[in-house]
Amino acid sequence: MPSSAPPPLRCPLCGDHLKVANITGEAAHRSLMCGAAHSFDAARQGYFNLLVGKGTVFEADSADMVAARFNFLAAGHYRPLADAVSAAVVARVLPGSPFTVLDSGTGTGHYLRIVLDDVRRVTGEYTAVALDISKFALRRSARLNPEAVNLACDVWQQLPVADAAVDVVTVIFAPRNAAEFARVLRPDGRLVVVTPRAGHLGSLATRTGMLAIEDEKDARLAESLGGHFVPESSRDVDIHMRLTPGEMADLAFMGPAGHHLDRAAIAARLDRDPDKPDPTSAVDALFRITVFRPVGPAA
Repeated sequence: MPSSAPPPLRCPLCGDHLKVANITGEAAHRSLMCGAAHSFDAARQGYFNLLVGKGTVFEADSADMVAARFNFLAAGHYRPLADAVSAAVVARVLPGSPFTVLDSGTGTGHYLRIVLDDVRRVTGEYTAVALDISKFALRRSARLNPEAVNLACDVWQQLPVADAAVDVVTVIFAPRNAAEFARVLRPDGRLVVVTPRAGHLGSLATRTGMLAIEDEKDARLAESLGGHFVPESSRDVDIHMRLTPGEMADLAFMGPAGHHLDRAAIAARLDRDPDKPDPTSAVDALFRITVFRPVGPAA
């Protein structure tokens, strides 16, 4: 079950500890409040907006991109990846001990849902924090993971999480702020990162104009985390799928390509050959899950 302890949050305005308060009255709602009286009310959909000041300069995923991702993931196509991520997280859980997971770039929350279900089977007390910049994604995430604190924030700014408060940070196809992840992780915590490997969705990329995966992606990942983390282990996950044109359109549109490609145009390119008896096409998804430990003797 979720922990009764407050999540390890801090105010994005002053850095003071944020507490979840249940406000009662004519319009009962939840709010995050700090000792300096800064307050952030929950949106009707259940998430909190902590994008303060000028917000973020980065382009958030649109409602249509999020809908495509929700439909694709809900169909279970990437479930083997979710199970592998969860296994990497659960390996850090001690039975009966409190556990805190931070999912940075949570998207629709599908991966976090699998993680939390598995964590709950090991320990009876856990806390989850989910971050994203897309309000459309957080609406989905808050419904799927109501026990988590779902926050709109920019991962390239200081995270609204206390120092050394998190056991595991998960980052699945999302930006990586090494310094902030190192700050919020406990000394014996771990960073779990999922990246695509060369050849990922290659057949789909050829047909839709998606960008190919660079051969040097692993080296660039290690370099981006250098000084704060060192790799501890890695695991490759290959998923071989047969997808309909609609499923392929969702898969292409739900990622970065959705920011510069039109879904209707993607779907048009994927229209199947009427002379082909099988309406599905083979698509291979190639992932690498890398577990990093913080630099330092306590790790």
